[in-house]
Amino acid sequence: MTVYKKYCQLSLDSRWIGLEKSEMGIEYFCTPISVEVIGWENSIHYCFIRGYEDIVFAVNPETCVDKYVYPLAKNFKDFLRLILACGSTTAVEQIIGWDKQQFEEFIQSDYNKIFPEQQIVLDALKETLKLEPLNNPYEYVKSIQNNFDDSKIQYSNEYYDTLGLERPDGTERKKIY
Repeated sequence: MTVYKKYCQLSLDSRWIGLEKSEMGIEYFCTPISVEVIGWENSIHYCFIRGYEDIVFAVNPETCVDKYVYPLAKNFKDFLRLILACGSTTAVEQIIGWDKQQFEEFIQSDYNKIFPEQQIVLDALKETLKLEPLNNPYEYVKSIQNNFDDSKIQYSNEYYDTLGLERPDGTERKKIY
């Protein structure tokens, strides 16, 4: 059984680590085609994308960088180990736009304070899934992001229309009168 399937069987209040579970099926203009959403933190969702094996991605419709979709971990096990190292998805997801100093300052700040409910979830992940925090989380995520080719991620026509880009299928944007 995969780490993800084992995680799904746990009765954890995962919103404390930024992986709130939801059955709503909400997608944004930037949500790629063929995703499996694995958790939410505010408007950001974390997912697997078909064709990219076990890579965990962030989808952020309010991004501060030039990417709306970007990889965070090679697999779900490493994703959980990143969360154990950082306390939640918050710092992990922000690495794409931060330098090492910004990351370290956030990790040490009161904004990253671990609440008792959060610690319960983190401890349960360590104990039940036999996981340890990932060493050098910033470097790990940056190495994945720096070497990642996102040119094959498929988006809906809404993505291209929202960004004012030409649709790859050659169809025209529908005119609204």
